[in-house]
Amino acid sequence: MKHWKKVATPTFAIIAFLAFWEFIVWFNHWPNYKMASPSDLIPAYAKYWNLFLIYGWQTLWRTVVGLIVAVIFGTLIGMVMGFSRTMRDALYPLLVGFNAIPKATVVPVIALIFIGQHDFNTILIAFMISFFPISVAVSIGLSTLEPEYRDILRSLGASKWTIFWKIALPKTLPEFFGALKVSVTLAFIGTNLMEIVEPHGRGLGHLFDSGKINADYPLMFAVLIALAFLGIVLYYIVVALEKIFAGWAERPWG
Repeated sequence: MKHWKKVATPTFAIIAFLAFWEFIVWFNHWPNYKMASPSDLIPAYAKYWNLFLIYGWQTLWRTVVGLIVAVIFGTLIGMVMGFSRTMRDALYPLLVGFNAIPKATVVPVIALIFIGQHDFNTILIAFMISFFPISVAVSIGLSTLEPEYRDILRSLGASKWTIFWKIALPKTLPEFFGALKVSVTLAFIGTNLMEIVEPHGRGLGHLFDSGKINADYPLMFAVLIALAFLGIVLYYIVVALEKIFAGWAERPWG
């Protein structure tokens, strides 16, 4: 019953959202060139189903690769800042300043520097836009480690590696997965920014741009829903991993 509720609740919320969207369009008598309704998207999916499969896969694998690179790099930077106050003071202003730069302004620069390297450019932007939350979360998790635990293990002869593996790493996992959930959506934003900007780009961002050029608004909205679907799938994969590696940290209310 509990597992059924976990599936039924978000499913009902999605259905309610789509029904409300359909009602708003119908109530305001908006034509599909102004606001496409969910019922307008079905013909778009039927017409371009092969492009959605091909471009959807291209968007997904680039996003996943960029996210994996962000996890590796962000974790390493977070560990450096978490274990060293000096490095934390040195790197935080640089990371905050870099993250404050709108990535939409960086995308054309990257596309110009690495002309024709669409896969590399897309993965790079996905990485650049998603590693920051991971770095901050890992840094905070390690830097706030209770000194009592560290002192007790040291008095028992534990090495720094043992302290990290037994205490620091498990303590950081809840913060890490919380940041990873945010990074999943950010990575998709980076991927699609590059796919839209590059003239010979591929992926769902390119399909969205094609719909915009041809004033095919149902196709544009269909792409947005496809992106949302991929984001939800990747998000719940992260949730499943969180249950496996950090499920012990969950504290239900009541």
